[in-house]
Amino acid sequence: MIRRALISVYDKAGLLPFARALAARGVEILSTGGTLKALADAGLAVTSVESFTGSPEVMGGRVKTLHPRVHGGILMRGDIDQADLERLGGAPIDLVAVNLYPFTQTVAKPGALLAEVIEQIDIGGPAMVRSAAKNHGRVAVVCDPADYDAVLAEIEASGEVSAATRRKLAAKAFAHTAAYDGAVSAYLSSLGDPDPAEEKAPAKREAYPRYLTLTFERAYGLRYGENPHQSGAFYRERSAPEGSLSLADSLGAGGKELSFNNLVDVDAALEAVREHERPAAVVVKHANPSGVAVADSLERAYRLARDADALSAFGGIVALNRPVDRATAEALAETFLECVVAPSFADDALSVLRAKKNLRLLATRVLLPAELDELTWKRVGGGLVVQGRDAAARGEVDKARVVTKRAPTPEELAALDLAWKVCKHVKSNAIVLAKEGRTVGVGAGQMSRVESVRIACRKAEAEARGAVLASDAFFPFPDGVELALEHGVTAFVQPGGSVKDADVIAAADKAGAAMIFTGVRHFRH
Repeated sequence: MIRRALISVYDKAGLLPFARALAARGVEILSTGGTLKALADAGLAVTSVESFTGSPEVMGGRVKTLHPRVHGGILMRGDIDQADLERLGGAPIDLVAVNLYPFTQTVAKPGALLAEVIEQIDIGGPAMVRSAAKNHGRVAVVCDPADYDAVLAEIEASGEVSAATRRKLAAKAFAHTAAYDGAVSAYLSSLGDPDPAEEKAPAKREAYPRYLTLTFERAYGLRYGENPHQSGAFYRERSAPEGSLSLADSLGAGGKELSFNNLVDVDAALEAVREHERPAAVVVKHANPSGVAVADSLERAYRLARDADALSAFGGIVALNRPVDRATAEALAETFLECVVAPSFADDALSVLRAKKNLRLLATRVLLPAELDELTWKRVGGGLVVQGRDAAARGEVDKARVVTKRAPTPEELAALDLAWKVCKHVKSNAIVLAKEGRTVGVGAGQMSRVESVRIACRKAEAEARGAVLASDAFFPFPDGVELALEHGVTAFVQPGGSVKDADVIAAADKAGAAMIFTGVRHFRH
């Protein structure tokens, strides 16, 4: 039975309806600080923790709930500890609703001072959350306002919170405090040696903290992993920004859940489509773009991307960077696809696509910016390799250095820009042929660069004539350029930097082709 609740929250979303519902059932509410004031101002009967403990808040509020009557009331185990609690002059606390100071939000603020950040390290909050979570056999702990309604529904139905729900809430609470402590540890271990100037200026931080804690929450299980004999699950990053795949809405007609491989491919498609300002479509197969196009309309962009490699598009993943309209939906429906991801879908587009009952539809609401800077990582034996996201590509062709006698024409330059943005998302060794706003051939993941050129040209067939070529890294020998020239390629973009650069440039000059060096490599392993 819930008789007494301690409520002390920084995030006050849903606070008043939650507290009113508890008060209406005769639950005594204990509170502190800003929460106490908010409840009292709303006309609710509320007991201050100061009154409950008989001890005033001290040190500017740093110490207010760290008291035996508070933690004894939370941790007491029924009859076992009743006598001890009575000697303390305390009373049982049956529900703890606490969320923590905004540490990560403060750290993220431009110009945040070390002293300001330190003050946002919550002590009493995590202590109460952990006490309640440890004693979940008796106490319900709520650290997320999103859980208020479910908790209230159980209290309304039976006067208490079920054992199963208390355990789930406790697990969530420990995940919450673990993530919080991990954020504090990462911040402190990213700071250099103490500097007196930090009192008046933002603290200098390293990009890679000594201690990195990654926190995820299981979103759902998968039918299997990469292969049927492997199990799998999808975990959502707790701090994922809006626009991330993990926060996308599923709008399909039902049917199969997304698989392990689907999710990897959808993420690759989203990453690639974010590069483009104009209406764009990306078709992905096995984590590589098979076709990419930009156009004045989304429908046109999709048709061009699909037809760039129609064979590979069958059973593929499509990402679009504009809301899907009916015309685009009708074009999408012409081919068997596994999944379509876009910011949103018009109602009449959904009516067309939902007729394909095994087609998965994902709406991200927004697209993350192409220049988003964040840490990325891959699991290796016994650890992680961590790096900053490859957020470059836009504008690199415009700033590139012309190294041949002939400069690219404006048309070639536009095609080179598209090909360069695409090759960043193709597995190395990556070669992309493009012309007139679309890719025409992609060579991916080969052990030698010349073999990737051969595959891209074979894919392009006659479309290679008059196309341009992007290479994610330098050509170690002229053979790749010579092979592309034989198929009619007229212009090249590459990072440069090979000891054979002069020979490679000479091969392009001999054929009257144009070549530019960006000075930037875009390997994708």
